Amino acid sequence: EALPRTPVPVETGDRAVYAPLPAHGEQVAVLERLDFVLKSISELRKEVEELRSSLQHLAAEIAGEVRSHLEETQRVTRRRRFPFHRERSDSTGSSSIYFTADSGAANTDDGESEGGYTTANAESDYDRESERESEEGEDELSCETVRTARRDSLDLVNEDGTPFTLDSSLEEGLGQLLQQADRLHDGDEQEKREGFQLLLNNKLAYADQRDFLWRLARAHSDMYDITEDTDEKKSYASDGKEELETALQKWEQSAECHQWYAILCGQLAEHESIQKRIQTGYVFKEHIDKAIALKPEDPKSYYLLGRWCYQVSHLGWLEKKTASALFEAPPTATVEDALQNFLKVEELSPGFSKAVRVYIAKCYRDLGNSSAALHWVNLASELPVNTKEDAESERELEEMRPVCEE
Repeated sequence: EALPRTPVPVETGDRAVYAPLPAHGEQVAVLERLDFVLKSISELRKEVEELRSSLQHLAAEIAGEVRSHLEETQRVTRRRRFPFHRERSDSTGSSSIYFTADSGAANTDDGESEGGYTTANAESDYDRESERESEEGEDELSCETVRTARRDSLDLVNEDGTPFTLDSSLEEGLGQLLQQADRLHDGDEQEKREGFQLLLNNKLAYADQRDFLWRLARAHSDMYDITEDTDEKKSYASDGKEELETALQKWEQSAECHQWYAILCGQLAEHESIQKRIQTGYVFKEHIDKAIALKPEDPKSYYLLGRWCYQVSHLGWLEKKTASALFEAPPTATVEDALQNFLKVEELSPGFSKAVRVYIAKCYRDLGNSSAALHWVNLASELPVNTKEDAESERELEEMRPVCEE
């Protein structure tokens, strides 16, 4: 029932002016607005509390990381080097034993070699190292193989101090191996698994070769993509990242090493806190920029940079505030920046992937250019689905088309 509009006195200088009370509908509107304001204040208070809690956790994480780094530094200086085990005749022919996150986690110390990977029989092989050295019938070739394998992957030199190089047969074998690894990388999930195992089986011979190491790291990234278990994903990404940390100490000028290091950092960050993800974003951008500077004709690097720009341009309020609290200069990028990088991919390699064209369509949509967005949606529809990312893009196309056609 509407309230009567009873005049009420309103002071205006020396005399009172009577103003009618607001109608019932107006009162309801005012109450709704007040309710909205109160809810907004409550939500803002919650966000501030979350930010405060995040910053407290960040301080604890930084202290823990510093402590862990100091402990690791001390541990590394004391760590003895384990010799590589010789290939065993009863295991080298098997392709059914794959290096997995489970095996890596089960042997964190005894089974880890200088290169940072674990073998299926690591503990028993190392325990019997002295026994093997005393076996009868070892020929000079086997001894030379063991001596070669024991050399540090970053410090390979001959006894006279000259750099160690592959002989012609090993170099020819490496070329064939890399071609096969590239072919398997471009295949289905089973072929990617075979490629990963192939590279692991040959790490003993080629652990000091740049083109081998970044492909091994790429294979870890492939295993991350096709594995469903979260712990295994984190293990593959972490192991691949470690491989490239080793490689970058020697090959700072390798575009591929920088590119795949950025990719693996990004994959590992997917399982980290918001602070870690923001910190990793800076590392990702740094290495992608280096990859582009070293190899400006590689479309994949521009695609990765475009993805980074697009994600930064769509950061949420809490992420922006956290970045501002963590860094003097938070990451900045616009949709236009992302679009220019995606268009650069198309310029260098037209039809590079369905995902690239979908991102171009999304950029135009965000910029309000529906006709251009629809054009790229149609172009994206023409390309096949080759990866999981393409499959996700295909689903986005179905959602975007009706919006662009309006």
